[in-house]
Formats: sequence, C-alpha cells, structure tokens
Amino acid sequence: MTYHIDIQHACEDISPVTDEILSQWASLPLQSRLDSAELTLRIVNPDEITQLNHIYRKKNQPTNVLAFPAEYPDDVVLDYPLLGDVIICPAVLAKESIDQQKPLIAHWAHIIIHGVLHLQGYDHIEENDAMIMQAIETKLLLQLGFNNPYEVN
Repeated sequence: MTYHIDIQHACEDISPVTDEILSQWASLPLQSRLDSAELTLRIVNPDEITQLNHIYRKKNQPTNVLAFPAEYPDDVVLDYPLLGDVIICPAVLAKESIDQQKPLIAHWAHIIIHGVLHLQGYDHIEENDAMIMQAIETKLLLQLGFNNPYEVN
C-alpha cells in the first residue's frame, strides 16, 4: 500500500504527535478500501478555518475539521488517486478536548480519521449514514488503543 500524505503546518499551533503518526492515522481508514491514495492534511489557525467554514458551509465560526474531496475530470490519469484535503484546527480541538473531557491525542486521532472518511464519501447527515461512519471510526480508534469517542462519560 502506498499513501502520500502531505502535511501542511499553516499555523503556530502544534499537534500532540509527530507528522509520522499523523500520517499513520490518516492512512488507517484507507487501508481496507484503497491500495494507494494521496491527500493533504492542513493544520490551520481559527481565522483560516472560520473563513473556509463561512465560504463553503455558510457558518461564520471556527470548526474542528473540514474535508474537501478532490474533483478532477474523468480523463485525468493519476499515479495515485487524489482524495482531497482535510483541514484541521488545533485550537478548536484543544477546546473541545477540554469541554468533552477527552484526551487531546485521542481527539486528534478521531478527527483525522473522521476527515479522511469524509474524503472517501462517508457522511453523517442521515442517521443511518452517521451510524455507519461512527462504527468505522470507533473500530479504527479501538485499533489505536483509544476509547469510543461517542460514549458518554
């Protein structure tokens, strides 16, 4: 399996783990579906994610993650399927981990897996789709040694 994960640090905030671990987490939801793929993880400040959230979701506030699946013409041939971009805001993740009383590292793993699943077409708008996506997230997080993020303490 060959995965090309481009990690862009576009803010001063740092992740709680190395880029190598971030890449491993981003690769995990791909392993059962794709032999090869390429995607970008972009780590941004609240201003950038707020601007993107406002433009693309009409919500003028920061969010933890945004996923932008790649779109390109059918006749374009790529060495590796280009999945798209996952945009992550560490400041929001830090606040959420405190508010939700979850370990920061576990929350990062969850959000990266969540974003990469979005790039693969998973969604959580409809209840049945949400249940499917949450089951995959929970299974992968358990493989990493993290608790089910949907269990209420």
